[in-house]
Amino acid sequence: MSLDSEWRNFLVNENLDEKTIFTYIQGLQEIISNLKPRTVSEKRRLQLATQHIREVRKYARRMLNENMDLQEKLNLLEENVGDE
Repeated sequence: MSLDSEWRNFLVNENLDEKTIFTYIQGLQEIISNLKPRTVSEKRRLQLATQHIREVRKYARRMLNENMDLQEKLNLLEENVGDE
């Protein structure tokens, strides 16, 4: 089974309403963990891909937190404009 077909199956089987960036990250992480490297070079590539997935998750959390902070600020500004 190829990586492309596994990714397509993941996308098809997931509920469209529940998809978030973390769902995609988890799917990628599961696909990477199921791959069996045959050479040292492939093993290094998978380690690098796993590290990149961790970095992406970290940045996604940071963006989500910043987005929530900005949403709160926007709500406060809208309330202040409504009070005037």
